[in-house]
Amino acid sequence: MGKLGKIAFVPLDERPCNYEFPYLLAQGTEIELVRPPIEMMGLKKRPGDTHKLWSWLEEQAADADGAIIALDTLLYGGIIPSRLHSMEHSQVAERLQKLRSLKERNPNLKIFAFQLIMRCPQYSIADEEPDYYADWGREIFRQGYIGHKRELGIASAEDLEELEEIGRRLPSEIMDDYMLRRSVNIDVIQDVLGWVTEGWIDFMIFPQDDSAPFGHTAKDQQRVRAMISELDLELKTYMYPGADEAGCTLLARMINDGKGRIPLVYPRMAAVQGPFVTPLYEDRFFYESLKYQILAAGGLIAASAEEADLVLLVNTPGETMMEADSQEHPFLSYDVYRNIIELVEYGNYTLVHKGKPVAVADVGYANGADRKLVKLLKQKEMLFELAGYAGWNTSSNSLGTVIAQSMLYLHYGRTAQHLDFLSLRYAEDLCYCSVVRMGLNQGEVEAMGFSKFELDGRRGEVSRLVKQQIAEELDKRINGPQGQVEITDCYMPWNRTFEVGLSVRYHSST
Repeated sequence: MGKLGKIAFVPLDERPCNYEFPYLLAQGTEIELVRPPIEMMGLKKRPGDTHKLWSWLEEQAADADGAIIALDTLLYGGIIPSRLHSMEHSQVAERLQKLRSLKERNPNLKIFAFQLIMRCPQYSIADEEPDYYADWGREIFRQGYIGHKRELGIASAEDLEELEEIGRRLPSEIMDDYMLRRSVNIDVIQDVLGWVTEGWIDFMIFPQDDSAPFGHTAKDQQRVRAMISELDLELKTYMYPGADEAGCTLLARMINDGKGRIPLVYPRMAAVQGPFVTPLYEDRFFYESLKYQILAAGGLIAASAEEADLVLLVNTPGETMMEADSQEHPFLSYDVYRNIIELVEYGNYTLVHKGKPVAVADVGYANGADRKLVKLLKQKEMLFELAGYAGWNTSSNSLGTVIAQSMLYLHYGRTAQHLDFLSLRYAEDLCYCSVVRMGLNQGEVEAMGFSKFELDGRRGEVSRLVKQQIAEELDKRINGPQGQVEITDCYMPWNRTFEVGLSVRYHSST
């Protein structure tokens, strides 16, 4: 790629994980990462202003070295609007045509893009889906799941009875609407693959959000996989579990590409069965996703710690992945089928005696950090010595985030901005996701007269309570002689408890 200076970045949506994380990772580097004003980005189900977003991108890309683009934002207005729109294929394809002008005006522009394959959640909640999903979501999922198994000849008699019952109850107009949107989205993906073939897009990722081995999404993935193979695009187009981490992943890939470097990462597992666990919300053994996440960020798995540029401590489950809020009740497999004590001791040895960068992928639980692991890291005085840490949302979300941060660490070292991002991870992944949110969902917000899906606004009473509680947990679990974490801002981005918006600052204790 040659020199790296300016990168134009179009995020997947306006939540901090998409809008802020890649921007924060780029701070403290020589990269000028520019992003659209937040006002253009829309809000949850309200689409972003695609006309303004395209104009912004065309202007910024004219003198940029690279562009990292969430196509769902430019085509539909964001990740949620991509599941809600009523556009026909021709309308979306017309928007896609504008991509051509970016390279026509700036032939040296490197374009790395990503686009989601539409998910199909297993539950009847309309928070991020069409309104009818509140009544029919479970049936839509089961219809696809059992229908797929029937096509493969592996549906049981009970499955087929259930499918028949769903067919009698599920309104045909709802199913038609849902399937038409899926069809449009897949047709657009086929268009995008043509753009990769022609060289208008240099590298492409199709992350799989909330994937399952059977169902509507699995069938769409098969179709896309066949298209990729038919066009001989396997080396330029990846498809694997993930979504909200993809902006970080492509930033790391662009920087590694620009510097002509392929970092070698040695993963050290907490459990012998860890590589063979299928994480919650994903469709394959953990180790297969890990390979893709390292590969997509521009690296490769090392054969040994000796040859590696980075050692990645991977806190896998021992057998089956649980949600982070289950830590209140210990499970045998977490205590007996894995060994996080050895993992931490090995990491400390690598840091202290080998002088090699060490990062932590905290993927033992879904939707939050492992409290015990972070406690051990603090006891070994490792928290603020790490090259990266993440333990939020899905396994792949965490993997992509920590791999990106640690690869940037290899280039730029222990900057103030690196320490701030580490601090953010501890405040959010551990203190909020694994501790504070559980209390909110178990009665605290209801006692205040709200629900976990509808609070009192982005900066209401709930956000003030959250800030206070996170600060208390930081004092208890993170702050100490190695450093202190100060919260400078706290808000609730989508007016619900699931995610928090935080700004934090690291302070040295010395």
